[in-house]
Amino acid sequence: MVSPEIREGALVTDWTKVPTEQVTEGIKRQMVVGENVMLCRFTFDPFVVTDVHSHRHEQVTLVVKGKVRFTIDGLTVIAAPGDVLHFPPHNEHGATMLDEEVVLIDIFSPIREDFLGVQFEVEPTVSSNGNLRVQRD
Repeated sequence: MVSPEIREGALVTDWTKVPTEQVTEGIKRQMVVGENVMLCRFTFDPFVVTDVHSHRHEQVTLVVKGKVRFTIDGLTVIAAPGDVLHFPPHNEHGATMLDEEVVLIDIFSPIREDFLGVQFEVEPTVSSNGNLRVQRD
């Protein structure tokens, strides 16, 4: 998670600088958290299953890598890199990773407070070309 003093201002970073947390066996998560929106990058091992669930948060998912079988309101769809899915609040959905590593970007609004159990501090720095960079301690 980005520290509160940084998330109130602008942030420019790349995924190599965002801390990775092992959520459970086969699932890693990186997060950039604002006041009203949360961006999560998930990396799943092949064949990992996320049970059908729902939550009060609106969610947009972008498939970056791999193929995923999504169950959405009882229907099944196979999503591949470049596909975008939208889940309104309280929409039932789940996913099964197919036979390769999967990378998903999930955007949530409001933020998923249940994801905020671990806090990471990052510190902004200015690179030699004047661009804002964020580096982890």
